[in-house]
Amino acid sequence: MTAIDQLLSAARADVESGSVPACQLAVARDGDIVAFETFGAARDTTRFCVFSATKPIVASAIWLLIADGRIDVDRRVCEYIPEFLIDGKERVTVEQVMLHTAGFPNAVTSNAAGADATRRRVQFAHWELEWPPGTQFVYHGSSAHWVLADLIERVSGVDFRDFIEQSVCTPLGLPRVLGVPIAAQSDIAPLVAVGEPPDDPHSFLLNDPDVRVAGNPGGGAIMTAADLARFYQALLHNPRALWDAAVLADAKTHIRCTFDDPLMGVAVNRTLGLVVAGDDGKHILRYAIFGEANSPGSFGHAGAHAQVGWADPDTGISFAYLNNAVTSDPMGSGMRANRLATIAAALEL
Repeated sequence: MTAIDQLLSAARADVESGSVPACQLAVARDGDIVAFETFGAARDTTRFCVFSATKPIVASAIWLLIADGRIDVDRRVCEYIPEFLIDGKERVTVEQVMLHTAGFPNAVTSNAAGADATRRRVQFAHWELEWPPGTQFVYHGSSAHWVLADLIERVSGVDFRDFIEQSVCTPLGLPRVLGVPIAAQSDIAPLVAVGEPPDDPHSFLLNDPDVRVAGNPGGGAIMTAADLARFYQALLHNPRALWDAAVLADAKTHIRCTFDDPLMGVAVNRTLGLVVAGDDGKHILRYAIFGEANSPGSFGHAGAHAQVGWADPDTGISFAYLNNAVTSDPMGSGMRANRLATIAAALEL
């Protein structure tokens, strides 16, 4: 059995055991997909919700605006978004928002309100800081990325979903991934509860067509595993110099946040939009993204319920694994996905 066969067999076994209703994985190298398979109640054309694996795609749009001089990560958010001028939020910088150190991890914006600029900004004005910005890391699941969406709109004058499609997806040959119209949602794998009822019922909101249209920038992207693997190939090779070389290199290598993750107890190793494996031997504990053989320079991001995307500059491999199981056992689902990432990281292509 080849290593690719071993990878596919492991994914198939998870479906056959009932761990996931459907899953999809892709391996890419040199800009091309070298393996792409779907198992269970789905087809190769089926798209999946990638949850927080969305975040690097949104960050990659911010990188374009940084290169253009329209966004400066050292500037305060309030210089772009006046609603941040009150309640201490005037101290928050763009960098802190991108590093999850801004201090408002639990600030609430509904998908419907977030998708509407006027309503979104009204809610920003009422957000309160939970701790001084820049003093600790706490994962901002959705709040920070609604701010990034608003930054995109403020400086570009374009709806954030359209900007990401026009400036990132289309140049890379990818379909629209955020704000998918209802008429284009027929091939999306529905999220399905597996095992005990999940602790977070909000995951199932992404079965709502209107929520998919809203395009939550912190976790609402819809795509195939091949799409995600191609995105990471683009980060490796920067086709047609889409991103400024220096800005992209910074995003892939410059670890700006080393606060410990309160859940896993390891340094978060965050850049402006990505997680870097690092050389401390603890890379598997960084959200179960990376496999044992991933090089220290590997970068990627996980999504809830064991969505995985990464690239390894040493091997040139990018890997994506998506599934539609919603469980109450994040550790178990993370370990399942990490087994696949470990096989993928050791591939010799």
